[in-house]
Amino acid sequence: MSQPGVPASGGAPTGLQVQNGSTSALGSLYTNGPVQNALMSSQVSVSQGYNSQLPGPYPHLIPAKSSLNPVSGQDNYGGSQTVSTLNNYQGPGQTLNRPPMASNPVIPSLHSGPVPRMSPPASQIPAAIPAATPMPSGSLLPGANLPPPLNWQYNYPSTGSQTNCLHASSQSTVSGNTNLTTNHQHVSSGDPSLQNSYLKSGGTSNTSNEPMVVHNSYDEIEGGGFLATPQLTNKNPKVGGSVGYSYPSLPPGYQNTPPPSTTGMLPSSLNYPSGPPAFTQTPLGANHLTASMHGLSLHPEGLRVINLLQERNMLPTTPLQPPVPNLHEDIQKLNCNPELFRCTLTSIPQTQALLNKAKLPLGLLLHPFKDLVQLPVVTSSTIVRCRSCRTYINPFVSFLDQRRWKCNLCYRINDVPEEFMYNPLTRVYGEPHRRPEVQNATIEFMAPSEYMLRPPQPPVYFFVFDVSHNAVETGYLNLVCQSLLDNLDLLPGNTRTKIGFVTFDSTIHFYSLQEGLSQPQMLIVSDIEDVFIPMPENLLVNLNESKELVQDLLKTLPQMFTKTLETQSALGPALQAAFKLMSPTGGRISVFQTQLPNLGVGALKPREEPNQRSSAKEIHLTPSTDFYKKLALDCSGQQVAVDLFLLSGQYSDLASLGCISRYSAGSVYYYPSYHQQHNPVQVQKLQKELHRYLTRKIGFEAVMRIRCTKGLSIHTFHGNFFVRSTDLLSLPNVNPDAGYAVQMSVEENLTDTQLVSFQSALLYTSSKGERRIRVHTLCLPVVSTLNEVFLGADVQAISGLLANMAVDRCVTASLSDARDALVNAVIDTLSAYRSLVLSNQQPGLMVPFSLRLFPLFVLALLKQKSFQTGTNARLDERIFAMCQVKNQPLVYFMLTTHPNLYRIDSLSDEGALNINDRTIPQPPILQLSVEKLSRDGAFLMDAGSVMMLWIGKNCGHNFLSHVVGVQNYASIPQTMTDLPELDTPESARTIAFISWLREQRPFFPILYIIRDESPVKANFLQNMVEDRTESALSYYEFLLHIQQQVNK
Repeated sequence: MSQPGVPASGGAPTGLQVQNGSTSALGSLYTNGPVQNALMSSQVSVSQGYNSQLPGPYPHLIPAKSSLNPVSGQDNYGGSQTVSTLNNYQGPGQTLNRPPMASNPVIPSLHSGPVPRMSPPASQIPAAIPAATPMPSGSLLPGANLPPPLNWQYNYPSTGSQTNCLHASSQSTVSGNTNLTTNHQHVSSGDPSLQNSYLKSGGTSNTSNEPMVVHNSYDEIEGGGFLATPQLTNKNPKVGGSVGYSYPSLPPGYQNTPPPSTTGMLPSSLNYPSGPPAFTQTPLGANHLTASMHGLSLHPEGLRVINLLQERNMLPTTPLQPPVPNLHEDIQKLNCNPELFRCTLTSIPQTQALLNKAKLPLGLLLHPFKDLVQLPVVTSSTIVRCRSCRTYINPFVSFLDQRRWKCNLCYRINDVPEEFMYNPLTRVYGEPHRRPEVQNATIEFMAPSEYMLRPPQPPVYFFVFDVSHNAVETGYLNLVCQSLLDNLDLLPGNTRTKIGFVTFDSTIHFYSLQEGLSQPQMLIVSDIEDVFIPMPENLLVNLNESKELVQDLLKTLPQMFTKTLETQSALGPALQAAFKLMSPTGGRISVFQTQLPNLGVGALKPREEPNQRSSAKEIHLTPSTDFYKKLALDCSGQQVAVDLFLLSGQYSDLASLGCISRYSAGSVYYYPSYHQQHNPVQVQKLQKELHRYLTRKIGFEAVMRIRCTKGLSIHTFHGNFFVRSTDLLSLPNVNPDAGYAVQMSVEENLTDTQLVSFQSALLYTSSKGERRIRVHTLCLPVVSTLNEVFLGADVQAISGLLANMAVDRCVTASLSDARDALVNAVIDTLSAYRSLVLSNQQPGLMVPFSLRLFPLFVLALLKQKSFQTGTNARLDERIFAMCQVKNQPLVYFMLTTHPNLYRIDSLSDEGALNINDRTIPQPPILQLSVEKLSRDGAFLMDAGSVMMLWIGKNCGHNFLSHVVGVQNYASIPQTMTDLPELDTPESARTIAFISWLREQRPFFPILYIIRDESPVKANFLQNMVEDRTESALSYYEFLLHIQQQVNK
């Protein structure tokens, strides 16, 4: 089925049927001058979507949908996706019309208008939670004092990479009700083995003393605000819209200190025998916000206006930090870590008109399942949520008194459940504000059992191997099978873990691994037109029970096809077979493909013409068939995600193949020209990344919802997922290396509040079969002047969001259109700043300090593989770069776009970091220009997925002998990809620095050591963003161009 408005054969969109027959603009077109293609227009929506009925073959899993949703029969599938809350929204991609949601008629005192993030019920995604385990003997009865766990400590979520100790904990989004009838609660620092022991066996739960509801769809479980409960008028006195935080002096976490009378906490008189006294609310109004403007505004830097033509070198010598929101320090210290959740604007404009004037995109960038060193995990009888909008209680709610709290998203007054009054950490009753849920912006809940639509899913891993002649030639099977053998015991899971294998060429080969067989049995199916599954019960087997057979198969597989002459590749039928096997349970399919599929359904034809790689009409950025997208949607409906490993030296049409991962919430891995002998660097990269892939934590059957304060609305999503209902992201698998982005608008004026909040909730099943919810909450100030909006701009987040929008523009329009729109984004923003903020019009290119790197980052985007012109980029490489834009967390994407350059031939311990008894030198970051290079030095470029060490011809002998291990420059091998570990301090420092850089990312960057005449030198110079290339301006020329347009 073709996407509406997009011809089946690919190419430019031909127009979009707006579902309700009318069009509406959500804002003025965001352009400068005659080029009508800016990315910022609210009308520019994205892309690669798919409107259809739910995948058909599995009606038994589709719950009834509520009549509250006028488009309940439709689901949006997409890499990114547009949802209009109040208008019929027109754009080139997927569109969903969402009606205005009336405010609650029985609460006249609350704000009228739509309540964001309360969406009508929508869809099915089975989820699971293990049955609650019985209470251990001597466990905590209601009212008994709970000794605080000895190992409890919460530090702000750390950035470092980490082992699997806490990764098994995943997120889940719960809506609906969650109070166990008993009030046992426990908070731990993440040991899964402790967690379920505090849920009473057989206990049922519901939220905030409401009657228990039996749910038949995820939307009701995670977020059906309308279905929550009847709302009583007498519960809600009149309240204003301002959100306050009542306890500014509380510490951000629970340290291992004596609980009762910790400094800064309320006195223990909260054990009130005669009932609680009234709380004194101290809202953070304008007086607090202005009195403590220690953030951006009072920094002399923040107020600086810079003429970029005179001060070009604005790149900091240390990694660029995100701006700190201008909040009261007691709120900011509780705020979410920007590595997990950040906004393009850390000061939210009060109105859409103000946002339109700034010409800056408003959106969020998320890394919700990131590995964390410290993560509070709460096992409690009560998950407290707003009865109206289903927001999870968080540090930014207000306690009106001991028994009532006000939601920071919809402002509803809620009762504090009785169980929530007791704090198990401090062992004090009457301190709801000190519980970890109200002290940590990132927290994980163990979800109670009513939050599942089916029994817990076991971890299921299915591997699909290309064994055609081309595949055997590359030798990849040796490495992959050996890696699986090495990591078999490290696959995340438990005694229920299942595993299976299929290989294919022009036929499909299944492998029976039934317990009791002396060796694996191969079953060949040659009818690829109508694939059937022979002996399905023996093809997907329990890993523990059949481990020896699995090991035998992995040892023999690489040799089985060495003499093959089969050149054909029936990838489509092999995927269909895998899907049929997996659909009863869900799980992960890992596909290894080495060529263009050319047989059966999903067969593709070569489309790349090398001489037209960068033509104005880049028509081959779109899929040539919708087979892979449709199959991915079927997979998503059955909780199956597909990860694609493409190891190919030839064009393989990644634009079409990539759909199988994009729409099933999988990932794409690309190893161009992989060969076991001829390309050892790629072999090393695949080996390291496979280890990470096989052993990292994983969440199954996940859903994610993002909520925001009333008045704000989300309209477009970016990432790999499928959107069920208007705002529920379906993630059959979620992994710790995936990022997401959303675009937002200001739907109603925010004049009555000083603060807004955003909350993401991820509900998933861990590899241990636990249902978990990870919640992140971010709080930001609201501002009323354009200058304050500019002061709070986060230039990295803006660049990341623009890149996502530009990828969609490439697909829906053209590459040149997207490039023009990126340039216009800079021109429009700086024109707005010049005309509306600067009082005196000075010559030059004037920018606010916060946006000093904006032109540089956009120029870097124009030179990035996704958007560069010229014939350097092969089509599959360009498509893969676009996949990375959509799926990489911001910090990794920025490194790929604007690499870091260091001089490392004279590293010293001055300013070094000390990590685990290792000394890590910290050389300054240099501008990306050949002006910064010198022939007597050695320079390391860290470009994210690749590192390049360029050694100048006159580099000192000390570095060559003590670090590179050669006697002179001529002795450096042409294809050197590793530094030897020498027994010298210089070698130790250099290797410590490179290792430290590598450890900060989940993928493995290859290291190339480059001489002047090395073929890789061209790649090194290509990343010199500030220099002129064959198809792009230098930084200075780009600034002159921007200035010319701004001053028109």
